[in-house]
Amino acid sequence: MVITSLDNEKVKYYSKLAKKKYRDLTGEFIVEGMHLVLEAYKTKSLLEVLILEDEAIPIDVPCYEVTYEVLKKICDVNTPPKVVGLCKKKIDSTIGKRILIIDEVQDPGNLGTIIRSAVAFDIDTIVIGNNTTDPYSPKVIRATQGMIFHTTLVFYDIERLIPILKKLHIPILATNVKYGEELSTLSKKEKETFALIIGNEGSGVNPKYLEKSDKFIYIPMNEVVESLNVGVATSIILFEMRKDND
Repeated sequence: MVITSLDNEKVKYYSKLAKKKYRDLTGEFIVEGMHLVLEAYKTKSLLEVLILEDEAIPIDVPCYEVTYEVLKKICDVNTPPKVVGLCKKKIDSTIGKRILIIDEVQDPGNLGTIIRSAVAFDIDTIVIGNNTTDPYSPKVIRATQGMIFHTTLVFYDIERLIPILKKLHIPILATNVKYGEELSTLSKKEKETFALIIGNEGSGVNPKYLEKSDKFIYIPMNEVVESLNVGVATSIILFEMRKDND
């Protein structure tokens, strides 16, 4: 049976998940499009799918056929894809040895790029600090290209986390152009275990976290460019932190 009504309870539920408060309340979120649905399925995060009537998808989860109008109501994009998936959040509080701490990054595209690069360069824990944009929003998920399903996200107050990292003897690094050491000078040991703090697009890392950092690092650039986009800068840093770990 095809779901046609926009007032259907399932349609209403999916629509509510466009808002962060409902994603937080339920521990569930939606993904749009075949690629993201399949990435969720690979990691057993996919609960069910809504699919355009007369279409098919080769996965073993509950599938419900819906009309184009239903997909248009649910989806974040103007031209909806043929399939939407309902996913569960991966709840984890484990702290690894290669940690990325995200401090108040606001742009969904930036956060998605950072998450994607973190997976590519073997970060085992991504800490989402207070006031960082929601990683489960549709725009962030699209920017991750599904890599959000292949990493561990931990939501933590950074001020409370830093003393824990100190007790675990995990060095805390932060980006600081004025007083930092050139990224390429870091030793292999320094690249094996660390907690790297990445700051807000406009203001950088919060000064109170800089004070508690063990080392500042920076990316050397020519004088023409004053700064890099935070997503680009983080990707460069994580690549450099990965280079000597094979």
